[in-house]
Amino acid sequence: MRILKSILILILIISFNSAYAQYTEVINSNRPGVSKSAFSVGTGVVQLETGAFTVKEEHALANYKVSGFGLDFALRYGLLFEELELSLDGVYQNDTQTLNLNGAIPAENNRSNFKNFTLGAKYLVYDPYKNAEEAKPNIYSYHANRKFNWKSLIPAVSVYAGANLDTKENPYTAEGIEGFSPKVMVATQNNFNNGWVFVMNLIMDRIGTDQSDFQYILTLTHSFTPQWVVFGETQGIQSDFYADNIFRFGGAYLWTKDFQLDANIAFNTKDTPSVFNIAFGASYRLDFHEDKKIDNGTSAKDEGKRKQRKKKNKKKKENDFDS
Repeated sequence: MRILKSILILILIISFNSAYAQYTEVINSNRPGVSKSAFSVGTGVVQLETGAFTVKEEHALANYKVSGFGLDFALRYGLLFEELELSLDGVYQNDTQTLNLNGAIPAENNRSNFKNFTLGAKYLVYDPYKNAEEAKPNIYSYHANRKFNWKSLIPAVSVYAGANLDTKENPYTAEGIEGFSPKVMVATQNNFNNGWVFVMNLIMDRIGTDQSDFQYILTLTHSFTPQWVVFGETQGIQSDFYADNIFRFGGAYLWTKDFQLDANIAFNTKDTPSVFNIAFGASYRLDFHEDKKIDNGTSAKDEGKRKQRKKKNKKKKENDFDS
């Protein structure tokens, strides 16, 4: 029971540190899901999140199959303010599309390109956990920390703005889509007791193009030890070019405070097309973060100056008395 309490206290302290500031003592990755946290990585932190995944699709009406692989990455950097994060995101896919037309020899189409390539910035506009005393866990009471905190229903909120770059004749985009297009997002995050975190993303992508779409992503994460995390996620996509609902389940393991491994599966529930992917990934950060120094006049140098002034004042008073 004592070990269980110690683990719980450690999880709560880590959660508290995440809430009180953007920077955390351990890596804070968006993987293994595809949603974005409301919080940034923290100033001076360079973080790479990348993975590889299989591709398997079958379309019942168009009568084709797709098999291949893909690579995804996110490069995140905390700049200037704790609330600000710059990011470069991309998904590259290489596959073979096999068309099975009735009475004809199957035709194969080899494809490869970036499904998306986006540069953007995210800024935390509201942080309900900013007051450290209210968010601080009760390290003396196991049961007090397990009680539901109604204030945790108020989420942290961040906004994101970015620009997509689509190359000409990309097989993964609608015809005529090329060049730059805007992407905007609102991200919310609730940190609940006992290691539960809920993230929601509302996204408008490729705004103003023939492939403008709306997406929502809901991610629920649970850390049941300081090293192990499991998650479930649903992603809805709606546009004239493509519509789907994708589900993901998986987990992550914290290898060191700066390195995380993860795995997940993704699937949908329709056959136009059916989707089933298996993914493995990793996240690593270079931590150059420095806490802001607050000069409250208590340094050894300041204390030495105060002592010198006292000696001078004392000596001056003695000289005045003698005269």
